[in-house]
Amino acid sequence: MTALDPARTAATPEAALAGDRDLAVRVRGVTKEFGTGDSVTRALRGVDLDVPYGELLMLVGPSGCGKTTLVSIIAGTLEPTAGEVAVLGFDLVAMSNGRKVRFRRDNVGFVYQAYNLLPALTAAENAAVPLLIAGWRRAAAVEAASDVLDTLGLGDKLASLPSELSGGQQQRVAIARALVHEPRLLVCDEPTSALDAENGRITMELIQRIAVQPDRAVIVVTHDSRVYAFADRIASMEDGRIESIAVGPRQMRTSSDSAASGSL
Repeated sequence: MTALDPARTAATPEAALAGDRDLAVRVRGVTKEFGTGDSVTRALRGVDLDVPYGELLMLVGPSGCGKTTLVSIIAGTLEPTAGEVAVLGFDLVAMSNGRKVRFRRDNVGFVYQAYNLLPALTAAENAAVPLLIAGWRRAAAVEAASDVLDTLGLGDKLASLPSELSGGQQQRVAIARALVHEPRLLVCDEPTSALDAENGRITMELIQRIAVQPDRAVIVVTHDSRVYAFADRIASMEDGRIESIAVGPRQMRTSSDSAASGSL
C-alpha cells in the first residue's frame, strides 16, 4: 500500500505547539456541553490526556461516560465547549473549518460505531473513498483498498454492496476505509463490537501493524476486553472524566522484552 504525501496537510503551524513534539495528541481541560440552561448535559468535565507517538491507547468505561464525545473532539469532528486540543502538533481549536476538513482528510482515520457505508458503492469502492478524495486514480485506489480488505478476510466480497454484507463484514469494510490512506492518527469507536473473537484478533493485529508506527498513534474506544492485550495503555473514563490510566499488556511485553535483551 502506498502512503500519501508525508506532509499530509495544508494546515499551517498557526497551531504548532512548542514542547509537544513527542505527543500525537494533547488534551487539556476539555469540556463539552450539549443544550442550554436547565437542559444542559455535561458530557466532558475537564479532560486531560496525552497520547505519545507510537502508542495504541484504549479508552474504556461505561456507556454514556463521554468516550465517543472525547474521541470525536480529538478527531476534529466535534468542537469542544472549552479547553485545548492539539493533534500532531496542530491546535484544532485554532483551525478554521476549511483547514480542519483538510487536516482530517489527510491525517485522521475514524472507524465509527455506525458503519456509514455508501449503499450504492461496492465494498472495495467504499474502502477506497479516502484515496479518491485525496485525488488517486480510481483503479489505483480500488486496488489499494482491495489489498486491505483481503487482509481483513474480505477478498471474496470486494464487489458486494453493503446490503449484501453482514454487520461484521460491514464493520471490516469501515475499518479498511479508515486504514487505507495510512493515517497518522487512527481513532476507532468499538471496532470489534460486531466481530467474533478470531476476526477481532485479526482486525486488531492489522490495526497494530499498519497504524502503530513511530510517527503515528491509535486511540481505540472499546468494551471488548478480548482486545486489551493490544493496548500500550488503558485509560478509564467515568462521568465525563478520565479516572485512571494504566500500563497495558503490550507495553508490559515490550518493556519485558527490552529488559531481557539488555541482560544478555
